[in-house]
Amino acid sequence: MNPILEPAGDALRIDVVSDVVCPWCYVGKRQLEAALGRWRAAHPGAPEPAVRWHPFQLNPDLPDEGMSRADYLREKFGASDPAAIYQRVSAAAHAVGLAPEFAKIARQPNTLRAHALIAAAQGEAQQTIVERLFRAYFVEGADLTSRETLAALAREAGLDEAAIRAALEDGAALERARQADLEARELGIGGVPFFVVDGRVGVSGAQGADALLGAFAQARASDSPPG
Repeated sequence: MNPILEPAGDALRIDVVSDVVCPWCYVGKRQLEAALGRWRAAHPGAPEPAVRWHPFQLNPDLPDEGMSRADYLREKFGASDPAAIYQRVSAAAHAVGLAPEFAKIARQPNTLRAHALIAAAQGEAQQTIVERLFRAYFVEGADLTSRETLAALAREAGLDEAAIRAALEDGAALERARQADLEARELGIGGVPFFVVDGRVGVSGAQGADALLGAFAQARASDSPPG
């Protein structure tokens, strides 16, 4: 069974399919945090919700070294001015307290190694590395094609050296990340962020905290298959 569809236990579980170079995924992360805060407040004493992150590469065919961000934007959008291209998502980002600096991004990376790093972490450590990668890319303009940069970010997030080396250099770890991406697509997920609650209720896109709270309630009340 795809792990995203595993039955949930006593704790609310949210599986997030995402890419670290997707600005809407960064917005969706903040919306999820807001929804979880409201859920906890409304359910004192309930088990701590579990959040798990799963890979989805927006650009799986990019070479390992990535490409120039300006060239990427011209190919994808027909223009290279990030202020114009990202006007809508910038407004959404600021609404949830984020301040992305799209103009700082110089390279569009292949994100397979970043996903392997995320998969190497569990629990709170995974939340930390996801946040660090988002901030590095969208706020600091970090080059996520650089293995040295990825390793440094992982160390900041608390991953140990053995886990970092395995994620960045081990072909098996990279293949697992690639396979997890394919498994998400086999579920019919074609865009991110995509949230699956308790293995049964899906929310597509950064729809906001209210939509996620509704999915939490539906999942906890329902025995229906994923929707």
